[in-house]
Amino acid sequence: MLKYWHKGALNNDDETVIMAENRTVKSMYPRMTHIALHVRDLDACIDFYQTYCDMRITHERSSGGKRVVWLAEDGRERDFIIVMMPGGPGRNQSMSDYSHLGFALESRAAVDAVADRARTHGVLVWEPVDEPYPVGYYCGLRDPDGNFVEFSYGQPLGPGAESYPP
Repeated sequence: MLKYWHKGALNNDDETVIMAENRTVKSMYPRMTHIALHVRDLDACIDFYQTYCDMRITHERSSGGKRVVWLAEDGRERDFIIVMMPGGPGRNQSMSDYSHLGFALESRAAVDAVADRARTHGVLVWEPVDEPYPVGYYCGLRDPDGNFVEFSYGQPLGPGAESYPP
């Protein structure tokens, strides 16, 4: 049986101590690096994330005869990616389901610009709205697979986060 103890909680470092079979092994604290989406229409999803999220293909390969693509923002290729592969069933996400991928923007005007473009293309699902901290100002789009994608300003994440309390 493995037991995990995060040392950072005691001394502010980023180590995890793993105790297994009466021995201790140090390892890096887990970090989220990617999300993988099995999508219905790979090319349409790639186009959406390139157009709206300013992501680009950073890796492409074939697995089991199917194309697998990694998308990342410039400069974050080793930080966080979206992996996409074809053959998924698609999502029929209801308006009361707030599951989403979130992207931070630099201003309220940038949120409005995304909403305007999405409205024109028929993919806007949440009109821009201003919510109390820490939610901020946001709108939501539906990607070609049916996933909701949020664009926000004023959250304590992403651009401008330094000016907000933790």
